[in-house]
Amino acid sequence: MPPRHRHQEFLAFLKTIDSEVPKGLQVHVILDNYSTHKHAEVQRWLSRHKRFHLHFTPTSSSWLNQVENWFGTLTDKNLRRGVFGSVNELIVSIEEFLEVTNDNPKPYIWTATAESILAKVARARSSLQQANKATHH
Repeated sequence: MPPRHRHQEFLAFLKTIDSEVPKGLQVHVILDNYSTHKHAEVQRWLSRHKRFHLHFTPTSSSWLNQVENWFGTLTDKNLRRGVFGSVNELIVSIEEFLEVTNDNPKPYIWTATAESILAKVARARSSLQQANKATHH
């Protein structure tokens, strides 16, 4: 059964994060505007866990990024290598790609430590400062 987007799964996610992140740290969660976070049980849990801070992406933006990624994968792994003599051949190729991909789906689970994110921010800041110095001298 595919993952569902119900408040129960969202609560399980929050509880996992709560158990994994050291208690003294604040937790910032970036979400799309799906409604699971609005459920009364989720709101009660959040009211008891003040270190959790929810931030929302603009409506549909995170899904749009995933759609773009998917089409990029389709292009890289199927279309760019293909030679299609007709629209029907193109359609068959895309449908075959979908079948193969859906036979062995792999969910994408992204986690990163605060340290790795902050290190990346520090590297980016340093690069920007170096670029600014180079352009102003």
